Formats: sequence, structure tokens, C-alpha cells
Amino acid sequence: MKRCAPRISAGIALVVLSLVSPAAAIEEADRLWLVGERAFADGLYPASRRALERFVAQYPKDARQPEAVLLLGKARLQAGDTQAALDAFKRAQMATPVPGRPQEARFWEAESLFRLKRFLDARDAYDAVVRADAAGPLAPEAFYGRAWSDLELKHTEAAVAGFRELLSAFPDHALAPSAALQAARALADLKRTTEALALLADIPRKYSTSPLVADAQFWSGWMKSTSGADTRGGVAELRAFVAAHPNHPQAATARRLIPQTLARSGDKAEQLEAYKALMDQSPPTADALYAAAEIAERLERLRDREAAWKRLSTDFVEDPLTRKMALKLASTSFKQKNWKSAVTYATLATKSDDNAVRSEAWLTVGESELKQKRYAEAAKAFESVGAVPEIESSVRFRALAGLGLAREEQQSWKAALSAYEAVVNRSPDATLRDWARERVAAVKARMAKPDGSASPKSSPNGGTPATNGNGTKPAAKKDSRP
Repeated sequence: MKRCAPRISAGIALVVLSLVSPAAAIEEADRLWLVGERAFADGLYPASRRALERFVAQYPKDARQPEAVLLLGKARLQAGDTQAALDAFKRAQMATPVPGRPQEARFWEAESLFRLKRFLDARDAYDAVVRADAAGPLAPEAFYGRAWSDLELKHTEAAVAGFRELLSAFPDHALAPSAALQAARALADLKRTTEALALLADIPRKYSTSPLVADAQFWSGWMKSTSGADTRGGVAELRAFVAAHPNHPQAATARRLIPQTLARSGDKAEQLEAYKALMDQSPPTADALYAAAEIAERLERLRDREAAWKRLSTDFVEDPLTRKMALKLASTSFKQKNWKSAVTYATLATKSDDNAVRSEAWLTVGESELKQKRYAEAAKAFESVGAVPEIESSVRFRALAGLGLAREEQQSWKAALSAYEAVVNRSPDATLRDWARERVAAVKARMAKPDGSASPKSSPNGGTPATNGNGTKPAAKKDSRP
């Protein structure tokens, strides 16, 4: 077999050139070109750049000038100076003829624009390469770059179409497995799980030697598990992935996802297994402990729930999931008529940065304080709901209804009337509006009586603070809440 002569490195070339006698020395232009070209081939990009920049600046009429500009752009790009590389690629395209392979300068312009995060310009440049030479040597990379640009631009449908175009035109190209994987992930984002799974299943069949086979197995298991398409199959696939690739970058994610999936969809035995795995996870995470607490709650294993909650609230005090779990526990306590515990848990949840969690927590505090006839505390909590921005209207008007009840008990008739009238005038809940209308009439009647300042022990007509005037709960509400 014929062997190629070993490549002379740029460093050796320089030494050889320095030993040549002046009479035999090559011209300076030739020396700079040779050093620039060979240094690039050897990966010595700063040296290549210096030589080529001198060549381009000193010999503008040399026939090799266009090729030198193109190679200079590549050297700059490899050295990390992307803007200077872009300038060189644009300059190369102005030469006649344009240097390099067909569309090469335009392709590298697109690559530079992509690295500069100018994704719209990059997409246009990649598209120009494809339109000019859809079967050319750089077309597969251009298809791929255009699709990635669409992903970055949030044009998910276009990205899927672009990756599929590459797969159709160049099914055996080295980029095909990656195109299939990225198209599948984009389809998952579009909730087109069946199509995504079909693409992932093709990767091990068509590209069995690709390192992306492991990634395809992980994402297939992930999609099945998280979408509900086939949770048991997803768990099995994730377990197989972890066993085959224990050191893969996604292995830790798969290990966490397995028990979390079983926690949602497994039978009792599988959920208990998941609970133990989540509690034993090392290092512990807030999402694992939260999922463990949810399992225990669902299985009505109160001691296990408390164990998970204790670790979550101790080790991850400020985590959003801790606040969210506190709200869930407050709701459970309220349903069990354990008002003090409901206040304790809900008060912790009021520290959440999530407006929805915080407003629900203040509402639960208020309703629990009403049950304990702690009207000042209840009123303060209901007013705190109103201070939370961008909350659901149902929460806002339930809080106003509760505030009206608290103010009634405090004999603050005008404040009670104001709260009730806000519910009547603006609440979208017809049942709550009717209830509030009854309270408006009752408060106005009491205000009209000479003894209207008398301290009532309950709401008008013998109802409790959290019931309608006839002693029944508002039909649209649960847990005796207004």
C-alpha cells in the first residue's frame, strides 16, 4: 500500500527555511503563504493567522490572495475571533472567482453569523448555500445549520422540516443521526410524541454505530415517561439506558426520572419502591423529596409524608417546591378541619415567589383564621391576597368574600359592605355573586337598625362566618370556604 509522506509541521518548515542559503531562499510571499497554510493544517491557528494577515496586507496582487483571505477567515474562526472571521469570509466572496469549494465562503459566513448569535442572518446565509447548490459538498451542513438557526429562532415547525429535509436528501451523512435526534426533540416540544418516538426508534436501526444511539434511548424513555404515552415502557427504557451507559451525561437525570415516573403512575408496590428510591437519593434534591412526599400523601402514609416533608423543609428551606408542598399540606389540614396546622403550613407557603402559590396560601390562612374566630388575623390575610399581583379571579373574589365576613364579625359594616359589593359587581362566579348579594342586603338591613352596632356572634340569620345566611355553604365552594 502506498503511504503518504508525513506532513511537515509549520515549525519544521520555518526551521528548514531559515537554514536555506540566501541565494536559494524562496520569496517572502511564498514563505508567508507556506507558513500560513501549513500552520493551519497543523492546528497552529494563531501562527497561521499572523502569517496570512501579513501575506494579505503585503501582497494584495498575489494570485493566491483570495485563497489566503478565505483561509485567514478560517484561522480567525478557529482562534475565536468570530467577527474578524466574518469580515474575511465576506471579503473572500467579493473575489472573482470566489475561492474554495462551491459556496464555501458563504457557508463559513453562515457559521460565523451563527456563532455570533445572529440567527436570522445565519439562517439566510445557510439558505443561500442550499438554494445555490442543494446537492453540493456543503449542502448537508447547510441544511443542518439552517434547521439549528430555526430552532434558535423558536421556529420549531421549520426546524423539524429542515432536519427532515437533510435526512431525506442525505440519509447516510455523518450529521443524519444528530438531525434525527434534534428533530425528535423538536417534535416532542410540539407535543407530537408519536412522530418523535418513531424518529428515535430509527436511530439504532439505521445508525447502529453512532454514539448518539445512547442519547436516542434516553430521550425515548424520557418522552414516554413524561408524556404519559407509555410510562411503563419509558421506565424500562430508562433502566436499560442506565445499565448500559452508567457514566453518560444523562444517566443522573434518568436515575431521578425513574422513581418520579413510578410515583405518578405505578401501582402501590412500585410507588413504595419509588418513595424509598427518592428518599435514598444521593445527593438529595428538592424535587426528589417533593415527589416522595406526594407519594406518601397519595398512599395516605402520614409518617412517610412527614419524614419527606421534614427533610424537604429542613434541607431546602428556600426552595419553591418547599413552599408548594407547604400549600398542599395546608389544604389537606384544612380539609381535616385542623385549622391551626393549616395556618402553620400556609404561612410558610406565603413566602413563595410564585404569585399563585402565595395568593392561595394567604387565602388558606384567612379561611383557617375565620374558622378559629380570629377575625383580625383573618382580615389581614384576606387583604394580603389583594396585594398579590396577577392572581386568579376566583382566588381574589373568595378573599373579598372572606374579608366581608371578617369585617362583619368586627362590626365594620362599611368595610364589609365594600367587600361584598366588589364581589357582586365584578366576580365571574354567579353562585358567589348571589351569595354576596344576600350578604349586602343583610349588612344594609343591620346598618339601618338602631342597634346596628351590636356585636353579632355569627353572621346574620344564624349562619356561621363561612356559610350563607341560611346556614348552608355557598354551592360553588368546598371545605366551608366562602
